[in-house]
Amino acid sequence: MATRAKRARRSGGRQAGAPAGSLGPCVALRRPSTAVEAPRASSQVARGAGGSEHDPDPVAGFLSWCGRVGLQLSPKVAVSRQGTVAGYGMVARESVQPGELLFAVPRAALLSPQTCSIGGLLEQEQDALQSQSGWVPLLLALLHELQAPASRWSPYFALWPELGRLEHPMFWPEEERRRLLQGTGVPEAVDKDLANIRSEYYAIVLPFMEAHPDLFGPSVRSLELYRQLVALVMAYSFQEPLEEEEEEKEPNSPLMDYLRMVATRSIPKGHEIFNTYGQMANWQLIHMYGFVEPYPDNTDDTADIQMVTVREAALQGVKGEAERLLLLERWDFLCKLEMVGEEGAFVIGREMVLTEEELTTTLKVLCMPAEQFRALKDQDGWGQNEREEDNMTIASIPKLKASWKQLLRDSVLLTLQTYATDLKTEQDILSNKVAYAKLSWREQQALQVRYGQKMILHQLLVLTS
Repeated sequence: MATRAKRARRSGGRQAGAPAGSLGPCVALRRPSTAVEAPRASSQVARGAGGSEHDPDPVAGFLSWCGRVGLQLSPKVAVSRQGTVAGYGMVARESVQPGELLFAVPRAALLSPQTCSIGGLLEQEQDALQSQSGWVPLLLALLHELQAPASRWSPYFALWPELGRLEHPMFWPEEERRRLLQGTGVPEAVDKDLANIRSEYYAIVLPFMEAHPDLFGPSVRSLELYRQLVALVMAYSFQEPLEEEEEEKEPNSPLMDYLRMVATRSIPKGHEIFNTYGQMANWQLIHMYGFVEPYPDNTDDTADIQMVTVREAALQGVKGEAERLLLLERWDFLCKLEMVGEEGAFVIGREMVLTEEELTTTLKVLCMPAEQFRALKDQDGWGQNEREEDNMTIASIPKLKASWKQLLRDSVLLTLQTYATDLKTEQDILSNKVAYAKLSWREQQALQVRYGQKMILHQLLVLTS
């Protein structure tokens, strides 16, 4: 069972290690401030499978393909580069009302390990393709279909983004990534991704492709291409959840064999139509999708306080070896309760503490008198009712016990020291339009990530003063 410490850094979207199921045509996700992009191609591999770089109108070819595979597109919408924030998007030709169908994709048109042209082989070798990420079968399906001259998804590939120009931080030079995103948690997340991708590629993917040279040409046997496809799968794939009771039902009727996208609110004529990635902080958006929302637009932004940072802050206040050992004993007790872990983080939003139980319990255990801790340890924790009495919200922070506030404040100050710049420096840049415009795109994105996190942390300083 996953520990609370592992789930404490909560995500609104799939992390790089979570399984992906299918790629759906036209289902390219963006938050409302950024374009909904149906992918466009310009890599050599993608051109070989999809449209030519000289194709005058890849959208026409894509729409023709949609008709052939049974993808239903509402006459009220259009796929276009005109009227979009960036790249290809979906625009309302007429006003759309809530509940109206925008498009429906038959499951057979989805690119998945089951529907690709080597689906039988992937199923036969599924035991050998097991991996921590769970992505290998889909990625192998992509690698094969990309270089297959007669791939049925060629018109879809013709709209893919240029793989060599993806802006996920995993494609930034390491020095630039660390310099711009120090303290945000992104460099550490990327390091884990790159290590896992490399291990997966050389241990599973490359041997499989070399064992089937007739299905995988030299052009797709590339770690760099594999990294690019992992990034694309993070952005464009989805996995349909199934309820336990659904597994007992009869096969779906033909109507239910479509994935449907419907409007959730009124969309005026001429407006671009957007999907959302869910409730995600800016560090998650840039890590997984390569863009952020400018401050203060992302109301789901968060700041992390590493759990070990709270331990470090608590250790700063101990006097003598006996107190140090007692504090470490308290920490071990919190680990036993699955409230903390070496790689976990307490997550703070603008208006709520997302890990309120974990943070409340940690402050309580680390700050309680020694006698109370001994009694708590002897009874192996406390009941649910007692735990709920102390749950924390942003509004309740000023009312916390003085010792709790001090430990939280010290933890915030240590967290702020992990950034390379201070809040005032970044406020000055953001308030100066000329200075901000001189920054590179990556510098602007990274600044927005840092600034949003620091604003939350400085709010905590005010609340704990």
